Amino acid sequence: MLDALDMALWRRERTGHPVGPGLIHHSDAGSQYTSFRFTTHLLAAGIDASIGTVGDALDNALMESQIGLYKTELIKSRGPWRSLADVELATAEWVAWFNSTRLHSAIGHLPPDEFEAIYYAQHHSNEALAISR
Repeated sequence: MLDALDMALWRRERTGHPVGPGLIHHSDAGSQYTSFRFTTHLLAAGIDASIGTVGDALDNALMESQIGLYKTELIKSRGPWRSLADVELATAEWVAWFNSTRLHSAIGHLPPDEFEAIYYAQHHSNEALAISR
């Protein structure tokens, strides 16, 4: 879990969108929130932890949808998998593709990276914007 968090933080820094106020890490009330080390890591990065009540469909709807896409677009379509390392590498590649290439109808048929860049350009016009591809 810490490696994934560190990778996400590194990626945001690299793309010119460091963590800012209001970023929330979502999880399904898993054991990571009982981990002092993980909680300390979130706090040090300026990230709030979101944890809903058990069975709260509103809190989990977005993540359940995302997990469904991940399973459909990657896990089920490219399996069976030979090793955990194969799944981990494919997951990293899928996340990069999902954020930089996959078109999302809910955000005007743009990839999330492009949508976020446009958002920041419009809402933070007095700040420099750097996009590297």
